[in-house]
Amino acid sequence: MTTTTHDEVLHDHAAALRFITCGSVDDGKSTLIGRLLVDSKSVLQDQLAGVQRSGETDLALLTDGLSAEREQGITIDVAYRYFATASRKFIIGDTPGHEQYTRNMVTAASSADAAVVLVDATKLQWQNPALDLLPQTRRHSLLVNLLRVPSIVFAVNKLDAVDDPAVAFNNINGALRRFAEEAGIGVRGVIPISALKGHNVVAAEPGWCNYMGPSLLQLLETLDVTAAETAEAFSFPVQWVEKFSSSADTSQGRRVFWGRVATGHIEIGQDVKVMPSGQVAKVAQVLNHVRQPRNVPAGHSAGIILDREVDVSRGDWLLSEGAPETSREISATVAWMDDEPLVAGRVYWALHGHRWVKAKVKRIVHKLDVNTLAETDATQLEPNSIGHIELALHEPLATLPFTRSRVLGSLVLVDTASHKTSGAVLVR
Repeated sequence: MTTTTHDEVLHDHAAALRFITCGSVDDGKSTLIGRLLVDSKSVLQDQLAGVQRSGETDLALLTDGLSAEREQGITIDVAYRYFATASRKFIIGDTPGHEQYTRNMVTAASSADAAVVLVDATKLQWQNPALDLLPQTRRHSLLVNLLRVPSIVFAVNKLDAVDDPAVAFNNINGALRRFAEEAGIGVRGVIPISALKGHNVVAAEPGWCNYMGPSLLQLLETLDVTAAETAEAFSFPVQWVEKFSSSADTSQGRRVFWGRVATGHIEIGQDVKVMPSGQVAKVAQVLNHVRQPRNVPAGHSAGIILDREVDVSRGDWLLSEGAPETSREISATVAWMDDEPLVAGRVYWALHGHRWVKAKVKRIVHKLDVNTLAETDATQLEPNSIGHIELALHEPLATLPFTRSRVLGSLVLVDTASHKTSGAVLVR
């Protein structure tokens, strides 16, 4: 069997940085992405010709693809764009700024390697050293931090539109740093930019706003991608079961279990337990995504063949020794995304990996105030709020705290009647 080396894994993961832009509505997120695309020469001339308004290029139209967005001048859905520089590839998610679309931002952030939180200088009392940030700036920063986005960058936009850009950036930078320290958010950088003019977006403008650091793109080129969770024990959510057309070989099972390795790695001869049935078998073969025999680490797709026939279906998990014990009780942070408030006693479908189980909300422990970061008692969670809840599961699940595993520590709650995605759950 061929073994995947550490360098190969690193190369696979470092090929592209997936980042999102977020912040309050009309902070210039779509314009920023348009500027990145244009100045990195990732837009064709005919595309530029199609986004002209009054004879000038409207950069936001390069990402605001939905007709409803173009009519209203806002971003509703998450728009993904791809571009590359000489040293790196990028996948950008332009997320909505309106509070009622926070759920879309959460979806995009859950798989992001970095988040660029835009701050509109013109909306703040930039002359005041003790200025207050906008609630949506705080909310999005808290959410991307809760979702374990590894790198968070603040980009202070529209500084070209204020009377004293240097004073404005100094005061806003101070407010952002204080907020990040209070909230326990690690910040990779605070950069003054003008998405409209292009200052510090692709090319650095040394000295502008008394800032001498890298441009936004130069900083993004240095950020790490999300590290694979190789330190944890092997866990594998089964997504698809493939049966051989015929096989006379009785030394192994006749089915391949396909999915993406969540944590750890697997080797031939290793014992695995099937969850929830509890059956135990040995691994007979491990295939990579192109069906070559190869040890596959966390974050990559694999096909696993066991040494005997066992009952495994889509949604089951394969776990090695040392994997977390299963439990029916979960304490979790939830980002509530449903239009109906969350109240104790309600039952939802919970999706963990590819497994669906019924989950009852035992109680709401507290609600997080995004403005003061205080935890307050609450009887319900309104749409787009964040809180701490306790869940009782109909069937046990093997989970880890979200701080240890993005995959094992996350669930999605779905309304049993409307089938709407209701909440993003992060195991505590």
